[in-house]
Parts: sequence; structure tokens; C-alpha cells
Amino acid sequence: MISKTYHKYIWLLNTLLTSSPLTFDEVNMLWEDSPANDGPIPLRTFHEYRKGIKEMFGVDIECDRSKNVYYVKNPEVLDSNKLAKWLLRKYSIPQDFATFNGMKDRILLEEIPMGRAFLDTVMEAMRTNTELRIDYQRYQDEQHEEHLRTFTMQPYALKVYNRRWYLLGFLKEDNDIRTIALDRVIDMENLPSKFEIPADFDARKHFVNVVGVYVDKDLPIEKVRIRAYGAQADYLRSVPLHGSQSEGRSMHGEFAEFTYRLCVTPELVSQLLAMGDKVEVLEPKSLIDNIKNVLQLTIKNYEKQK
Repeated sequence: MISKTYHKYIWLLNTLLTSSPLTFDEVNMLWEDSPANDGPIPLRTFHEYRKGIKEMFGVDIECDRSKNVYYVKNPEVLDSNKLAKWLLRKYSIPQDFATFNGMKDRILLEEIPMGRAFLDTVMEAMRTNTELRIDYQRYQDEQHEEHLRTFTMQPYALKVYNRRWYLLGFLKEDNDIRTIALDRVIDMENLPSKFEIPADFDARKHFVNVVGVYVDKDLPIEKVRIRAYGAQADYLRSVPLHGSQSEGRSMHGEFAEFTYRLCVTPELVSQLLAMGDKVEVLEPKSLIDNIKNVLQLTIKNYEKQK
């Protein structure tokens, strides 16, 4: 969950995007009907929210002094801000639905069950470009103390993948960029030390050659070709496995072949296996062998039950 303050930023911005211009009193009247209402918004707090929205979204809430009404001056900024659009969609629309006959119980959104406890701390560190001290527990052999690490991280970006929050940043002890899962964080502390994100760093480009979040700079970019059968082909057309996806041979209602340029990672293998017999890997051979090996091991596990 995001903090109450951030929730109010999002509510105020969404309200002014959909209903402005509004006087300050009209804003408070609408706030009274909000399920998140915890009392009137004082004028001084309202102006603090305006500053917070500017810092968080880059959006200016201006006042037309001739009519004493408030409006969003530059809503077009949100068009290029995917995080802002995601926050508005996730935390504003459900609240609006909640005002209509309890519809919140009839609109089921996929939740991210773990890792939310530290979101506010991470977002504040990203906003101020300050470092984080993190106690981190790896999955492997959790009972062994050596897998508990404490390190200092410069947070660059957040990413959601497979219902988990991941933090991408520069890990000082490793002197390299790393991705960590927030649900494996034991404790986190904001540090006063500042950092600067490299001018040439682009979070999207960092993940551009992979499915998921696993990035290994030593892995080559390969041509991967698969054949999808039946409805799976239509699904991949509407929800591509990767941004490089292109369609080749196809036979309507039977199959379609898709080609990708990406790194072969464990997450790619998992995604392909999850499609079961609806997908066949055609190349490269190394990936075919990998898939076969996993399937053979899976069969052995089930054979043990005889």
C-alpha cells in the first residue's frame, strides 16, 4: 500500500483532471464523498499537496485568480509518465467505483502480495536521490546466515513483474547495477548521502533484451523462434511475450510462428514452459535442449509417485 499522503496526492490530481476547474471549497466537498476521507483538507495542506504533486508527477496545479479556481495546467506531462498513469489507474479508479453501491467488491484487481512495506521508503529515496541501507535475505538456504546481506544501494527505478516489486539500482558493495526483490528485504533505512543517476542510464533499455528482470551482461542476444498452436497464437498477438516479437508463418486456426531477439534467461524458459503443449520452441537448439531437460526432470519427479 502507498502512504495516505501519496493517496491524497493521487486523489487530488485525478479529481482536478476529471472535474476542474474547482474552487478550494468544491475540492473539499468532493473530498467529503471520498472513501478515503479522514477530515477536511486545510488550505495550507492543500498547497503542500500541490507542491507534492509537482515533485511526484511533474504536473502543475495552477490557480485562476480571476475566478479563484484551481486546474491542471499541463496534463500532457502524464502522457509520457507510465508510473503516473499506473498510480492514477490503480489508486484512483477503484476509489471512484467504491462510491457506487459498493462496487469495489465486484471489481477484482490483481494484488501484489509482498514487498509493499518498503515502497514509501524507496519512492522517497528515488524522489530525493538519496541512498538506502538494505538488509536482504536471498531465497537460497534461508536458514544460513551467510545469505543475509547488508548493503548500500542507490535506487534508480522500480519494476513490477509477475506480481512482485523489484528495485533496480547501483549496489555499492558490488560496484555494479543490480535488481533486488522487495519481498526479500528484511529491513531498509534511508541514508542522508546523495547520489546522481548516470546521464546515459535508461531503466527501460536496461531490461529491453530480456523477459522479466534477470539481466546478465554476459548473455548474448539470440534469435528465438517458437510456434504457437490454436488460441495461444491469438493470445500472443494480443499480449506479446517480448517487445521484439514479430510474426512469421501462420495457418489460420492452427498455428503461428513468432520470432524474437533477446537473451535466453531462466525467466524466458519459465514463460515458455508455462504455455505447455500450446507452444513449441523451434530455435535455438540450446533452448530446445534446455526445455527438454526441464520436462524430463519434471516427468521423473512424477514417476517417483508410482
